[in-house]
Amino acid sequence: MAAMVDSVFVTVILVLCALGGQTLELLRVTATSGNPPSTPMVHCRCASYPNVTLCSWPEPPHSPPTRYIATYSERHRQTVTEECRVIEAGSESSDPSAASTPSSEQLWHCVLPNLKLLTDYILNITAVYSGGSSSHLSSFMLEEIVKPDPPVDVRVSPHETRNLLLRWSPPPTWANLDIFPLKYQVLYQWDHRGTTKSATLGPFESTFAELKGLSPGRSYLFQVCAKELLGLGECSDWSSPVKITVPKTKP
Repeated sequence: MAAMVDSVFVTVILVLCALGGQTLELLRVTATSGNPPSTPMVHCRCASYPNVTLCSWPEPPHSPPTRYIATYSERHRQTVTEECRVIEAGSESSDPSAASTPSSEQLWHCVLPNLKLLTDYILNITAVYSGGSSSHLSSFMLEEIVKPDPPVDVRVSPHETRNLLLRWSPPPTWANLDIFPLKYQVLYQWDHRGTTKSATLGPFESTFAELKGLSPGRSYLFQVCAKELLGLGECSDWSSPVKITVPKTKP
């Protein structure tokens, strides 16, 4: 009986969402045994609108595939497919867009350059195993997956009594700042009787903000996130935190 099960050809398709122009997530597993292979879980992000889109997926912890096949096409021209440049997990790339947030997972990357604006795309990442294959199909528009990298060089300094001046620089990976400006939000946190309090300010179109009415002698933690000016996609991850204590006023 076990031999009969091992010889069975198994195909599993799971559609998570398939509505008109909405995001489509389609998982397809084809196996030649009773144990279907692991399906790539793919996440796509445009960190430099509209230049480069980076799709990433983790290397399976057990039984990695023999290879990956990555293709993409315009949704209304699915017969015309192009190959996506695949960057192997753990390898170094000179392409700054391939930089990812530090993670314990080994991530594979697929770089999609120069996609069209306001166009639906379908991405197919197929993991090929000795006993079969598994695919992840996703549909997206650039405008839906815009997410800049965090702002850099965040710094804060005293500015008049009880005020602070917070400054930062745009993410260096955002290549078209003149054409597609960014806006920013500021998050600051402080301790109040053992409880962490927080507040968010913005959005700011400049790269500085004056923070007024802060408590002298109290320590604050500041972070900044960046988002495309017209609100495309989502805000970046928060920048690295900067801590400062507001100077006490003179008696």
